[in-house]
Amino acid sequence: MSNTVLDNFEEITFTKPSDIIINQIKNLITSGQLKPGEKLPPERKLSEKLMVSRSAVRDAIKKLEFYGILKTHPQSGTVVAGMGVTALQGLISDILKVDGSNFKSLVETRVILEVNSARLAAERRTEENMTKIQLALDAYNYKLDQGLSTVEEDLRFHLEIAEASQNPVLKSLMMVITPDIITSFIKFDVCGADTKTERLNEHQAILDFIKNKEPEKAGLMMDRHLKDIKAFSITHKF
Repeated sequence: MSNTVLDNFEEITFTKPSDIIINQIKNLITSGQLKPGEKLPPERKLSEKLMVSRSAVRDAIKKLEFYGILKTHPQSGTVVAGMGVTALQGLISDILKVDGSNFKSLVETRVILEVNSARLAAERRTEENMTKIQLALDAYNYKLDQGLSTVEEDLRFHLEIAEASQNPVLKSLMMVITPDIITSFIKFDVCGADTKTERLNEHQAILDFIKNKEPEKAGLMMDRHLKDIKAFSITHKF
């Protein structure tokens, strides 16, 4: 069989349980059966009803929390975010599309957003922004020192920088594409133990440049910080 014919075949993929759950939430929102502000059933009851593992339910909820579609409040449970139905439906559709998108394109887009968010943050950040970025970095460093997964803390650090840019559209775009990139980055162990010190230093340098209001240096350091994932996206296909 020639390579040309072979190229016409597509890899068979299977829908993940978490994506099926996300789709069900989308349908419930669209139909009006699940409204903004309404509380979701507990994980245990959802897993029993859907006949899937609690980890699948947890993955779906955590992913939707990443994007701000769900909010979990201590002692009171998980609720649908208080945004309009149309906005929620569109955002969920975008999330599901992103999962099947070209990874290299996602990374290229992330680099553009991240570099510019760092530059704008250095120009526009407030003292409150700096406090939040520092807290996110402290949480990241703590998890890294403990040898634990830092995916959530890393995401928070980068989103706090996007927040400091004072550009809500930029932050929204970051929220759509970044979580899946970071998850794949951690899953395939792109950042090995030997890069730990380097990552810590780069995070700190980005924070310092933003604090000192040096936009060009902040942007250049962010670009340098993302060099591993840029190289990874070139050599791997998803």
